[in-house]
Amino acid sequence: MGHLGALLFLLGGLGALAHTCEITEVDSTLVERLGQRLLPWMDRLSPEQLNPSIYVGLRLSSLQAGAKEAHYLHSLKLSYQQSLLRPASSKDGNDSEAKPSMGQLALYLLALRANCEFVGGRKGDRLVSQLKRFLEDEKVAIGHNHQGHPRTSYYQYGLGILALCVHQKRVHDSVVGKLLYAVEHEPPLLQDHFSVDTMAVAGMAFSCLELSNLNPNQRDRISLALRRVQEKILKAQTPEGYFGNVYSTPLALQLLTGSLRPTVELGMACLKAKAALQASLQHKTFQNPLMISQLLPVLNQKSYVDLISPDCQAPRALLEPAPETPLQAQVPESIDVVLKVSGISPSYTHSVSVPAGSSLEDILKNAQEHGRFRFRTQASLSGPFLTSVLGKKAGEREFWQILQAPDTPLQQGIADYRPKDGETIELRLLSW
Repeated sequence: MGHLGALLFLLGGLGALAHTCEITEVDSTLVERLGQRLLPWMDRLSPEQLNPSIYVGLRLSSLQAGAKEAHYLHSLKLSYQQSLLRPASSKDGNDSEAKPSMGQLALYLLALRANCEFVGGRKGDRLVSQLKRFLEDEKVAIGHNHQGHPRTSYYQYGLGILALCVHQKRVHDSVVGKLLYAVEHEPPLLQDHFSVDTMAVAGMAFSCLELSNLNPNQRDRISLALRRVQEKILKAQTPEGYFGNVYSTPLALQLLTGSLRPTVELGMACLKAKAALQASLQHKTFQNPLMISQLLPVLNQKSYVDLISPDCQAPRALLEPAPETPLQAQVPESIDVVLKVSGISPSYTHSVSVPAGSSLEDILKNAQEHGRFRFRTQASLSGPFLTSVLGKKAGEREFWQILQAPDTPLQQGIADYRPKDGETIELRLLSW
């Protein structure tokens, strides 16, 4: 009976562990390599390249970039404070002088909390007022009957609420109510292109509101919505273990690792996700700085919700630049990629020859330089995204979808995806 009792005790302990979501004991060398990929981005200090998510990701990770972190935060502060003094951007396509979007401003406020700062003073109050105005404008766009849509996305809407929450800044119940309704009725969120990401950010906003009790009249509704978000994300897990896809998994895990609702299903799903992430790290899947910055906190059992009360004294290992690998003295191999445009008239098909390893953005530039192909992009924190192809700009409810022919949507952006020889890439104009 003694042995049986010990066995039951052990199984009970394992069962308790399996109820929570823990991404621990990930190979430290793989984590370090991930962090090293962010270091070059911390030297890119022009306003259009500054990315608050990089700072947030490092501060919530087990790694640090030394003096570069303080310099990067200083550059962020100068850029975002100066942006308030600029007039509203004109519609002449000059994106470099545009004011920060709602999502960018929200991430900047998260960056301040990651340094244990509360936004304050005259400049800080203006930033908060600007973000609240963004949310009010989006609330009006959604409408009283919820038949409308945000001008940006529910992802940015949720991020805005979360950023204000970690600074203990209350937004009106009606603003929170729009996000609650979207989760409760679901279809509006599914119209976002990355619904798992959107659900995860909405869930973290609800988690913060629940912990801080900033909207007590909505408390029961927030609690139910948070439970619904967790259920939806768990149902979105793929056979490989990802939530949605590999790139939406970090934000999903940020939500799940901080869950106050442990279940056996949650614990098992996170074990499966951990195995999938280990494989993706070994295959160097994560190259985009935004995606890396969303993953690093997960590998340190942290999330954006921890910015309610960040631990700025926690020990973090100093990152050293990755050793340079010797270049191979050989002429790069060329590949041929077919570029196809559909959804407009006339359609377009053209073969482009480029060096192996070229990004899709390089291929589009090559086609533009050597033919009648034309395209335009807009900068975002996750990299450039297509806004116009062959002179056709995506309208208010349109977007340019990028597919690997015949019908596989790309999970990476044009700066990150590297087509293989013989591949056909289709740019398809879609409405939603």
